[in-house]
Amino acid sequence: MARLVFAMMQSLDGYVASTDGIPLLPPGEDLHRHFNHYVGELAGMLYGRRMYEVMRYWDEDRADWAAHERDFAAKWRSRPKWVVSRTLKSVGPNATLVNGDLESFLRDLCARVDGEIDVAGPELAAGIANLGLVDEYRLYIRPFVLGAGKPYFAGARPPLHLAGFERVGEDSVVLRYSPA
Repeated sequence: MARLVFAMMQSLDGYVASTDGIPLLPPGEDLHRHFNHYVGELAGMLYGRRMYEVMRYWDEDRADWAAHERDFAAKWRSRPKWVVSRTLKSVGPNATLVNGDLESFLRDLCARVDGEIDVAGPELAAGIANLGLVDEYRLYIRPFVLGAGKPYFAGARPPLHLAGFERVGEDSVVLRYSPA
């Protein structure tokens, strides 16, 4: 049975992107390698439209990529992706468009897939959390202060239970929480 995990990098003040929608600065090489391993172990990834469009960056090789970036792209491309959208008409390679009853789809998906499914995007995660289906929150805290922007949590959450923490990469920590 799959577990739904909402994992994203965020600033010290709780934002995943600036007010103009630009994500945090790219991770350093060590943190990037952590994410390479993480993505390589996933059963798949669940995206909202906006986050999927950001991540499509990894669909095509770039000449200026370092080895760890090429490794991430290969692992990202190999994972199944489910894209929740009412506006998209099609999605790219190894991706499935989801535009019906999200709760039924997720319950069926979790019943037939083993492993972790990464949930990407605060609005999508909030909707899934409201259905009671987020199994774990992973907050990758980066040493930046944005002052405003798109918050990690797109709404109030009931109390959470600290499940673990660790230092990752050059200058970040990951906090793991489960619903209490």
